[in-house]
Amino acid sequence: MAYDEGLAEVMRDDLAQLEGLKEVRMFGGICFMHHGHMLCGVHKDGALYRVGKERHSMALDLAGVHEMTMTGRSMGGLVDVEINAMAEDALRERLLEMSLEFTASLPPK
Repeated sequence: MAYDEGLAEVMRDDLAQLEGLKEVRMFGGICFMHHGHMLCGVHKDGALYRVGKERHSMALDLAGVHEMTMTGRSMGGLVDVEINAMAEDALRERLLEMSLEFTASLPPK
């Protein structure tokens, strides 16, 4: 697979206490779905978190976090995290918190 399995394990550990979690192969990596909504994932160059448009600029202020782009287009509400930045527990915790807040605001699937 085209992603870092060690990074996927780190993310699995971060998500271990969540119920309603499912792994789905997507974006050349793995996305983690929480109650049917995409929450976060890993890809070949790092990770992504779905923080929502309201928290997007706040997330971009964090070190190692960038705008998520696919095929040259910005993916509003998603942020890309450098693989080296994923070593920071506090960063992962903050991004996961933002992502959980956003997905909790979505209608149930």
